[in-house]
Amino acid sequence: MSGDQQNETDDKNKVVIDTGESEQPQTRMVTVVIMGKPALVPDDATIMRAIEYSGQQIIRGAGCREGFCGTIYRLPGDYRIHTGLACTTLVQEGMALSQIPSVPLEKAVYDLEKLTPDVDTIKALYPVTFRCVACGTCTKACPQGLQVMDYIQSAMRGDIAELMELSYECVGCGLCALRCPSEIIQHKVAILGKRLYGRYLRKESKELDIRIQQVKNHEYDGEYAELMSLGREALSERYYARDTE
Repeated sequence: MSGDQQNETDDKNKVVIDTGESEQPQTRMVTVVIMGKPALVPDDATIMRAIEYSGQQIIRGAGCREGFCGTIYRLPGDYRIHTGLACTTLVQEGMALSQIPSVPLEKAVYDLEKLTPDVDTIKALYPVTFRCVACGTCTKACPQGLQVMDYIQSAMRGDIAELMELSYECVGCGLCALRCPSEIIQHKVAILGKRLYGRYLRKESKELDIRIQQVKNHEYDGEYAELMSLGREALSERYYARDTE
């Protein structure tokens, strides 16, 4: 394809917003397939934004922003199924995606005060963990790039500290459990490990103790009351305007 032909093709994928003033920055559009339906969306959109741009309303899900968390998708000419988080994964031309709002599972119910931070607790609450065949599929499926198989191996050894450390950044999307041939619920084992560590093994933190005492002294009651008085729209505006890293 010549340079002129390429430019003509690129121009067709651009949308110019005419405001009557100076020309605005151009937005390149790409075609993606969302849950079986094609949609034209901005190429700098995340999957979550693309879903909304296509006219679908996200009203319930498992994500941190009232939306879907785990996403699986394929790309043109690629046989592999890829995984990603809907809030961070950018769309690509020809992407075909499906949303996984939650993964069916049997969640263990327990009293944290009656548990011990060892392998016996893992055996009692999530015995399926010990079906792990160390295939690495869960690690490959993790959109966070976590060493999921390694933290499951830590759980099998009863190394709660390492289980917590390796799974610390897990957001619970469940894509590891979705792909696991042994049908382990990895992200729930991770949550158990973090709770056990926090209750029984964590190091003392003076800063945390100070903050807890401040809460007990009602130092934040005013801010809490203010937030409780806000409507949904005002709360949403405050949430998205906050400083984050």
